[in-house]
Amino acid sequence: MSNEIVATPLFLGGKSPDEVSKVKDKIKDGIVMTQPMMTSFIREDRKQPTASDTPVPIGAPTGNRGDATARANAQALAQTLTDNPPAVILKTSIGEHGTVFIQGGRNTGKYATPSIILAGEHYNMIARMTQLGVPVKLRVNLQTKFYEDDKNSYNVVAEIPGTDPALKDEIVLLGGHLDSWHTATGASDNADGSAVVMEAMRILKAIGAHPKRTIRVAIWSGEEEGLYGSKAYVKDHLEGDANKASREKMSVYLNIDPGTGPIYGFYMENNPAAKAIFDTWLEPFKDLGARRNIIQGIGNTDHLSFIAAGVPGFNVIQDYTNYDVRMHHTNVDTFERVSEADLKQNAIILASFAYHAAMRAEKVPRVQK
Repeated sequence: MSNEIVATPLFLGGKSPDEVSKVKDKIKDGIVMTQPMMTSFIREDRKQPTASDTPVPIGAPTGNRGDATARANAQALAQTLTDNPPAVILKTSIGEHGTVFIQGGRNTGKYATPSIILAGEHYNMIARMTQLGVPVKLRVNLQTKFYEDDKNSYNVVAEIPGTDPALKDEIVLLGGHLDSWHTATGASDNADGSAVVMEAMRILKAIGAHPKRTIRVAIWSGEEEGLYGSKAYVKDHLEGDANKASREKMSVYLNIDPGTGPIYGFYMENNPAAKAIFDTWLEPFKDLGARRNIIQGIGNTDHLSFIAAGVPGFNVIQDYTNYDVRMHHTNVDTFERVSEADLKQNAIILASFAYHAAMRAEKVPRVQK
C-alpha cells in the first residue's frame, strides 16, 4: 500500500474535547498531531540492582503519563479520530537527542489509521510553528506491505540430549527472543540475547559436554507483542493436567533479555533456595564482571510464561547504562550497541549455569507455596 498526502498539520495535543469538536471537520483525511509538545523526556535509566546491597525498584523508567484530566481528554480525542479518521496521525517520541522510541499498537488491522512517530525535537518544532501561526506544510509518503501468505510466527528450538537414564527426560531450557521493533535491528533487544544462547550451546557442544539432563535452547517469537512465543510453548508443553508429567520434568528456564553488556547475576524471583545454588554457580565469574544475584524478580519478559505454569524461571541482570534512555525500542538499537567481549562473557556464564543445572542431582528448587 502506498499513499502520499500534502497538507497543513492540525495540532490537537492537549486540546479539550470542546476545542477538538470545533475543528473536527478538518480532521478527516488530514494530518493530525495528537499529543502535546514533549517536555518530559526520558533522561534516566533504571537503577542497577547489583550496584549495592540496598534493594531498588525494579523496572524501566517511563515518560510523563499526565493527570486524570489529560487521560480523559486523550480518550475523547481517540473517539473523535475514530469517528473522523485522518489520513495520518503524528506522535512524539519520549526520547531526546533524536532518539525515536517506537512501540506500535498491538491491535491495529490492515485498514487502521497510520501513525508516525517523530523525534521529540522535530515534533515540538512543528507544534511551535503551528501555534505561532507560521505556515507549515508537510508531505507524508507512506508505503507498507502486508505479508499474508503465512500469518504465523515461529519459535526456534534445539537441544543437546541428556545421557543419564534416570534424568535425560528432564529439561534445562535457555531462551531469548528474536523479534524486535522496526526502527532499528534490535541489537540489544534482543538479537544479542539470541546470539548468546546459541553461542552457549555451541560452547557446550565444542567441549563435548554430555549432560545428564537434556539442555534445550529456544529463541522465541512474539515477545514484543505480548510474550506470545513462550506462552504458546508453555501452553502446548507445560500447562494443565495433560502436561503435568512434562511440567514436573522441567528443571529450570534461564532467560536473557533486557539490558546489554556483561551479566552481573540473576533476578531470583523471590526463590531463596534457588538463590543459594545460583550464588555458588556465579562465584567463579566474579573476575569476568559478575557481581551478585538478587532476590527480587523482574517483569515483562519470557521467563514469566514459565513461572505462570509453576516452572522456575529466571532472567539475567545486565547493564542499563544508556539502555532505557537511548537503546530500548529505539532507532539506534543497532550493531554499535553491542560488545563482542560482553557477548562472550554472557555465553560463558549461561553455558556454565545450564551445565550445572543439567548435572546436579536434583532439579532447581521451586518456590514453596
